[in-house]
Amino acid sequence: MEGKTILIAEDNEDTREILLYRLKTMGNFQILLASNGKEALEIATQSKPDLIIMDLKMPVMDGWEATMALRQTAWGKDLPVIALTAQAMEKDEEKALAAGCTDYIPKPIMDYGILKQKIERHLKQSPVG
Repeated sequence: MEGKTILIAEDNEDTREILLYRLKTMGNFQILLASNGKEALEIATQSKPDLIIMDLKMPVMDGWEATMALRQTAWGKDLPVIALTAQAMEKDEEKALAAGCTDYIPKPIMDYGILKQKIERHLKQSPVG
């Protein structure tokens, strides 16, 4: 897991900073930041991260659209995407998975141990190189 790149796509600056801090305590990750789905797609296209933490509700392009666009690319079709959403409704997890997200976490994140487990599981499964 050392040296893996994680892209955080989150429009709320406070949430982005908390995630950045938490990820730095979890491992030696290179962390990239995006404040909307369009920016996330542009950064992901250039940097090819190993995992994306994607807020679903963002301006410009939301996480739903960004994830679906990512799945249309050769390099992004199998990329682990963990969806985040504050509007955690009953069917949101199913909708996120149907949109192409690999996993799902409701916000606010109460237990960062769960996020760590999900990141570790997805990064171990992702192909190296």
